[in-house]
Amino acid sequence: MTAAEILGNPDYLAISYGGYRQKTRDIQPTISQLKEDMKILAAMGVKILRTYNLQLPQAPNILKAITELKKENPSFEMYVMLGVWIDCQNAWTDMVPNHDVESENNAGEVDRAVALAKAYPDIVKIIAVGNEAMVRWATSYFVRPNVILKWVNHLQKLKKNGELPKDLWITSSDDFSSWGAGDPSYHCEDLTNLIKAVDYISMHTYPMHNSHYNPDFWLVPENEHSLSDFEKIESVMQRALNFATDQYEAVVKYVKSLGVNKPVHIGETGWATISNEHYGASGSKAADEYKSGRYFQLMREWSYKAKVSCFYFEAFDEQWKDANNPGGSENHFGLINLKGEAKYAIWDLVDRGVFNGLTRDGKKISKTYKGKKEKLLSEVLVPPLKTEATYNY
Repeated sequence: MTAAEILGNPDYLAISYGGYRQKTRDIQPTISQLKEDMKILAAMGVKILRTYNLQLPQAPNILKAITELKKENPSFEMYVMLGVWIDCQNAWTDMVPNHDVESENNAGEVDRAVALAKAYPDIVKIIAVGNEAMVRWATSYFVRPNVILKWVNHLQKLKKNGELPKDLWITSSDDFSSWGAGDPSYHCEDLTNLIKAVDYISMHTYPMHNSHYNPDFWLVPENEHSLSDFEKIESVMQRALNFATDQYEAVVKYVKSLGVNKPVHIGETGWATISNEHYGASGSKAADEYKSGRYFQLMREWSYKAKVSCFYFEAFDEQWKDANNPGGSENHFGLINLKGEAKYAIWDLVDRGVFNGLTRDGKKISKTYKGKKEKLLSEVLVPPLKTEATYNY
């Protein structure tokens, strides 16, 4: 199977995967733990994983784990979108980031990706150069499009010379605005050339984050004030779906406006189930398990019909992302929590028995809330009304 065959194929669900259990990435998941996760994801119908960096052993270990599973069971099928982390000079240091110069670490990242793509051609089907590496709100590390273009061209040249598989697809995974569909100040010759150089566009969309930063679509309009709470919630989740798909269509439109005809897929979207910050009870009231599950359902239904791959963020909760704030939203984007409990989004899979015989860190996959929907619904937050002066933008 090639990237061209699996991307946009409804039989090949995609997901973002980390697998970290602890509050620090210094403690890496073991091969055994990764194999456990691969089996759980395969049971969910997932066949494409997205990783994010190669400085740590995690991505190489995932490839080893998949290889072992394929040896144990020749019918086991899992492919990888290998992420290459790209930074600017002075990123993540006490010095001022220089967004016009790239980090000296980038070349090593690319070299590691090349080596793994050569070693595991049956698994690595996509290389993504950078993760939200061009969007300007990534103030700690973003680079200009010329840096991403440089490395995409480098990888494409290796393909042309036969040093990498010719059917390996190269992309960059970034916010919808970085692909020219938002602020026109992103439009430049380097971006145009990048769009022409990649094999497909991998764009991100996050209605949940925009419930705080761009809340017009989120606040309950005056003509819906008389609806029941549940009707308000369903209506706002439909608007969230439209928000995401409108951003997707805007990227498609911009790419076509350049005379380019290439696939566009969603490299990342998701919805947190807990937040004690902007998205929780004192903020936009977006983060809870019901809304997260509803968004997952809506996005899966839309992407299935549209034949768009959607790398849903993410497979499992990871507590290292906001280690000093257990209630931080970044820790709670997973479909399965750290107790091995499937969240509402995939309760139906538990009911169907797809996880029977599978465990995660010794725990069987059960349902959150002990499967009691009335308890889950009692904690759903109703979005603020547009007339509420208490909402903090």
